[in-house]
Amino acid sequence: MERTIAGGGKRGFVLFGLVVLMGTAYTAVHFFRDLSGSHPLAFLPFLLLAVALLTALSFEFVNGFHDTANAVATVIYTRTLRPGAAVLWSGAWNFLGVLASSGMVAFNIVALLPPDLVLHVSTQAGFAMIFALLSSAILWNLGTWYLGLPSSSSHTLIGSVIGVGLASRLGSGRGGLSGIDWSQAINVGKALVLSPLIGFVLAWLLLVVAKALIRDPRLYLPPVGERPPPLWIRFLLLLTCTGVSFAHGSNDGQKGMGLIMLILIGVVPTVYALNHALPERETQGMLLETEACIRVLDRYAPPGAISEADPAARATAFVQSRKIQPGTVPAIRQLLQDVAAQLHSCKSFAEVPAAQVANIRNKLFVLNQSLRALTKAPQIGLSAGDREALTAYRHQMDRAIQFIPAWVKVAVALALGLGTMVGWKRIVVTVGEKIGKEHLTYAQGAAAEITAMTTIGCADLFGLPVSTTHVLSSGVAGTMTANGAGLQWATVRNLAAAWLLTLPASILLSGLLFTLLRWGS
Repeated sequence: MERTIAGGGKRGFVLFGLVVLMGTAYTAVHFFRDLSGSHPLAFLPFLLLAVALLTALSFEFVNGFHDTANAVATVIYTRTLRPGAAVLWSGAWNFLGVLASSGMVAFNIVALLPPDLVLHVSTQAGFAMIFALLSSAILWNLGTWYLGLPSSSSHTLIGSVIGVGLASRLGSGRGGLSGIDWSQAINVGKALVLSPLIGFVLAWLLLVVAKALIRDPRLYLPPVGERPPPLWIRFLLLLTCTGVSFAHGSNDGQKGMGLIMLILIGVVPTVYALNHALPERETQGMLLETEACIRVLDRYAPPGAISEADPAARATAFVQSRKIQPGTVPAIRQLLQDVAAQLHSCKSFAEVPAAQVANIRNKLFVLNQSLRALTKAPQIGLSAGDREALTAYRHQMDRAIQFIPAWVKVAVALALGLGTMVGWKRIVVTVGEKIGKEHLTYAQGAAAEITAMTTIGCADLFGLPVSTTHVLSSGVAGTMTANGAGLQWATVRNLAAAWLLTLPASILLSGLLFTLLRWGS
C-alpha cells in the first residue's frame, strides 16, 4: 500500500505549479487594481489587511488537508488514479466548483456573527474577531490532521464563530446569549449533525441496491496489486471523484470567502461594500421595492410614530435581542426611508459617492438582518403577503451587498488545492485503511462518493455548510457495514470523539483568543 501512496507524476506537479503561478498573478493584479481605485491606504491598515487575508487563505489551505483529501481517498485506494494524478484532478474540479459557487454558504456563515462586530470590522474588535475565529479553526484542524483524524472544517469554523460571539457579548458586560443568531446557528447545526447519518444510511443503501441490480462480480472485489480496475468501473469512480471534488469546492470553498469579503469591506469599503456591477435597472427596481416596504411597515407603525435619533442602533439591538420595542418598527422604517433617499439621488450603486458607500452598506446590512428577524417575530402579526414582500426585498438587497469578486474565488481555490497537495496523505490513509477491516472495493468507493456528492450538492443549493469529511467517512463506514466487512472500532471511536469535541473546543479556543486580542492590546 505504501507504494500506492507514494506514487505521483512530475509533469503533473509542474503543470500544477504553472496553474498556481498564473492564479497568483491573476489574484495579485486584480487585488491591486481594486486597491488603486480606492483612497490610498496607510501602512498599518494595509498591513492588517494583508495579514488578515493571508490568515483567511491559510484556513482554506488547512481545509485542504482534511476535506479535499477525502475526495481522492477512494480513487487512490481502488487504483483508479495514481496519487499525483488524483490530487491534481481533484484540485482542478475543486477550482471549478469554487468558481461556480453561489456565495450563499459564505454569507450564511457571516450571518452568525454579532451584527455590531460585522458593522465595525475595521476596528480593533473587528480584527480581533477575524483573527480569533480563523486562528482557532486553523489550530484545531492542524491538531486533528496531525493525528490523522478527519475532522470537519465546517464544524470547527461554526464553533469558532459562536465562541467569538459569546466572548464579545460577555466581554461587553451585557451578558446573555443574544449575540448569536441562534435560529441560523440551529439550522447550520442540524445540517452538520444530520449529514453524517445521511452519509452512513445512503451509502449503505446504495451498496445493497447495487448488489441486487448490478451483477458484475468485479465491482465488489478489492484491487489486485497495482492493476487499475476495469474500464467502466474506472470511469464510474473517476466520475464520482469529480462530483465530490466539484461539490466540495462549491460548498467548503465558501467558508473563507465570506470572511475575506468581510475583511475587504471593513478595510476598503469604497470598492467592496456595494456591488458596483449591479445594473441600473436593478438599482431602480430596488428603489421601488424599498418604497413598497415602507408602505408595508406603515400598517404596523403609523407614519407619525417617532423612533430614536439612531435608527440603526435600535434595529441592531432588535436583531441581537429579538425583542420588539415600541421604537423597533419605526426605526426599521426610518432606515428604509434613508435608503430610499440615497437611491433617489443615484441611478446605480456605481454612482454612490465614496464618502457614503460604507454608510449605505451598513444600513442595508442592518435592514437585511432586522427584516429577517421581523418576519419571524409573531408578536408583530405580519400578514402572509406582507411577510412575503419583506422577504423578497431582503433577497433583492442580497444582490447589492452579497457578492464575491472572481479573484477572491481564484485565491481560495488555489489555497484549497495547495493544501491538498501538501497534506493529503494522513487523512487519505485513515479513510482508506483504518475505517473498515477490509480493503475498499470498487463498489464501496463509488457508493461513498455518490453519497458525498449528492449530499453536499443539495446542501449547497440551500446555502448550508456541511462536512465533506463527515459525509464521506460515514459513507465508507456504511458500505463496510453493508458489505459485512466490519469496522475498526478504535478508529470509529476516535472519529466520534473528534466530532463531539470539535464544537466545544473551537468555541472555547476562539473565545479565549478573542478576549486576549480584544483586551490585551
